[in-house]
Amino acid sequence: MSRLVIRGAREPGDIAISGGRIAAIGVIEPEPGDDVLSTEGDIVTAGLVNTHHHLYQWMTRGRAIGCDLFSWLVELYPVWGRLDVADVRAAALVGLSELAATGCTTAADHHYLVPHGDDTVFDAIVDAAQQVGIRLHLSRGSMDLGESKGGLPPDHVVEDLDAILTSTESVIARHHDGDMVHVVVAPCSPFSVSSELMVQSAELARRHGLHLHTHLCETIDEQEHCLARFGRRPVDVLEGWDWLGDDVWLAHGIHLDGDEIVRLGAAGTGVAHCPSSNARLAAGMCRVTELRRAGAPVGMGVDGVASNEVGGLFPELRQALYTARQREGRADAFMPADSVDLATRGGADCLGVGELGRLEVGAPADLAIWPGDDLGDIADPIAALVMGPDRRVRHLLVAGRPVVTDGHLVNVDLPAAHTALATRARRLWADR
Repeated sequence: MSRLVIRGAREPGDIAISGGRIAAIGVIEPEPGDDVLSTEGDIVTAGLVNTHHHLYQWMTRGRAIGCDLFSWLVELYPVWGRLDVADVRAAALVGLSELAATGCTTAADHHYLVPHGDDTVFDAIVDAAQQVGIRLHLSRGSMDLGESKGGLPPDHVVEDLDAILTSTESVIARHHDGDMVHVVVAPCSPFSVSSELMVQSAELARRHGLHLHTHLCETIDEQEHCLARFGRRPVDVLEGWDWLGDDVWLAHGIHLDGDEIVRLGAAGTGVAHCPSSNARLAAGMCRVTELRRAGAPVGMGVDGVASNEVGGLFPELRQALYTARQREGRADAFMPADSVDLATRGGADCLGVGELGRLEVGAPADLAIWPGDDLGDIADPIAALVMGPDRRVRHLLVAGRPVVTDGHLVNVDLPAAHTALATRARRLWADR
């Protein structure tokens, strides 16, 4: 079997790939029949893992720009309710392409809007991921608690409980392959779902051996909602639904107290840290260092571009470092290697795919190759990468297959995809 040999990388050196996996790292002499990729002076990391995203939100960037989470949702829910399947496909294509261009090889999309009950919206997201060529954790999101029942979303964007469960079973049957596509069972948030949906979703996921995902402890408003509705804080509510375990990861996890952090760590429940989105919505700063010390997996998340505005995973590495240092008040509280760990190994552990996110022999050859032309004077290549200017990958490989080559997506005309998406987004707002 012929190999691909990546030669000349400043960090970690040469890499040989065979059968979609890393076969060797170090000084490697090409053998007859090998393909050779020259990366002189570049920096190679494991492919980045995005643990939380809402791809459809590319349709509503730059809106509700002075809102906290609840007022932001109230403004945007009615617009999202007019999305159709083609809109979601267009947004997913741009969103996943931008993620790939910024080093992401695995992305978790939490999609909880099903226009007119048409769950082919999930087929559209999978189709976009297959075109781009990256791995997808397809979180079959859901909401069944509309305004008339005390929830935040308007009634016309929620679904019936039985329809959600039936659809989830169908999405699993259609798309879960445990490799390029993992289906995740993912009711949206405590203020948009019923207890029955949370309990039955957990039972469904565990029957299929799948992971669970939801938003939790993102804002004080959510905490007050849980206290008013259940008489308990969000983590206690979650535990009552049997949602603490190593098959669960939570988006945001900001407003946790010390005891709750210990409980999440003991259970192995993960947290998707979305620092830019949290700052944009003034939600707060996640206690990342404490969660990691407690043993909770912590990964990096972009979150929806309507609350992130960039849509790339790479900028989150620096933002996570700055946020942790600001929160701790110590410049050594969080280092560049910690950021890379969150964006690779930590994210893979959140998603329950521990062999991903590793730059080691035997791991899948999901690799991001970063241009290092401007970083040669900096002694520590990881510090140079994380703390230097934002950058896009020179090459991206998923299971050894090229997704980005010489800075260009292999299977997507990204400028054309952006143009098509902008046309759709303008129509969406024109119809208000």
